[in-house]
Amino acid sequence: MVGKIEQLASDPFGASNVKKLTGREGYRLRVGDWRVIYEVHGDRLVILVLAVAPRGGAYK
Repeated sequence: MVGKIEQLASDPFGASNVKKLTGREGYRLRVGDWRVIYEVHGDRLVILVLAVAPRGGAYK
């Protein structure tokens, strides 16, 4: 999972298994049954990971 999060540094918007969230700010990265919810802040790439949780609990 750490490797997938590190891949976000090279392309936080176009990496595979990434979608923009609807109804709230941020994006989600799917890694198997796990979801990483994150936001990108500013002109400098700062990826703020908000949650890492199984599929059902990640969006609460």
